[in-house]
Amino acid sequence: MQEKQRILVADDEPEIREVLRMMLGSEGYEILEAGNAAEAVAQAEQVDLVILDIMMPGKSGIQACTEIRENTNVPILFLTAKSGEHDKVLGFSAGGDDYLVKPFSYMELLSRVKALIRRYRVYQESEKRTEKLVFYRDITIDQELQSVQVGGRKISLTEMEYQILLLLASNPRKVFSVKEIYETIWKETFFPNSGNTVMVHIRNIRRKLEKNGKSYIQNIWGRGYCVN
Repeated sequence: MQEKQRILVADDEPEIREVLRMMLGSEGYEILEAGNAAEAVAQAEQVDLVILDIMMPGKSGIQACTEIRENTNVPILFLTAKSGEHDKVLGFSAGGDDYLVKPFSYMELLSRVKALIRRYRVYQESEKRTEKLVFYRDITIDQELQSVQVGGRKISLTEMEYQILLLLASNPRKVFSVKEIYETIWKETFFPNSGNTVMVHIRNIRRKLEKNGKSYIQNIWGRGYCVN
């Protein structure tokens, strides 16, 4: 019997948690709840997906996401009443994987949840993958262990950051457009604002890789990105 997939719903409003518990529970998911950021951080390693409200009293969802990313790459779906690009950039910069604006439809929520958990399960099933190492300069990507090292130093990447780096490093002679990267990694139709999602993830990868001053990912003006 397959183990139930677990979702953590973190929101300071009990009514929102109850609605999400009923919606997702009816689909067979096991639901854990958190009423604040501290509870969310404490439970994040136990689940397959975190649904995280951005606006919570005290420590925000953005701060909680940053702390969760120190320990796990579990996918994080942000819920917010705001739809501004600035808020999206903040969320993605903190390590979030997707973004849903309140109010949202049941089908929209369910499709995002299924897509994130499916990608995460594939990401976790390293033992089913053929052992393969990808080398680029002093970067080593171990596809079996889903790990990245730069000059022998282990780098912690989120799932989407890892997949973007693997795509670029596996094709060092190819320039990928933002559209190609988005549709290859997210496996969704590209829209104009999807470009910001890719750019924020590229920025995060660069920040994590380039602590020693080296440059690895190049922006080819008007064309896209490649490893340089």
